[in-house]
Amino acid sequence: MGDEFDAFVEKLQEQVFDEAKEAFGETGFQRWRNPLYRGALENADTHARITGKCGDTMEIFLKFNDDCVTGASYMTDGCGASTVCGSFAAEIAHGKTPDELTEITGETILKKIGRFPKENEHCAFLAAETIQEALQKYMVRQMKKNKGEK
Repeated sequence: MGDEFDAFVEKLQEQVFDEAKEAFGETGFQRWRNPLYRGALENADTHARITGKCGDTMEIFLKFNDDCVTGASYMTDGCGASTVCGSFAAEIAHGKTPDELTEITGETILKKIGRFPKENEHCAFLAAETIQEALQKYMVRQMKKNKGEK
């Protein structure tokens, strides 16, 4: 029975992987299997947390040095599509100035991924919106800092 069960599990896992590759494409599949930039970023200069209409929550953490993103990470309680989008959003943010961050959109993230299921595209827009919210908080803090406020 053990060998039959192991074979069943292996076949099921293979089927799940094949379906994920079909849905996300090879690039998205690899990121789904091995997400980069996941987890809270210690000493982040800014952080945003947004829950989308789908119920998934996306968090983005950004660290700046000399007005450039030197660290970015994400966390999500959402599905695999949210994981893929959060990971790519954090990757895209690395090395960007605040002005360049404003150019990150859902379309930017989807283009970076390549193929992505239409029904999950909202995850890319949630990740982009969360980056924009984190940037907004950072800019407000910078303005207050420049004015000598706390």
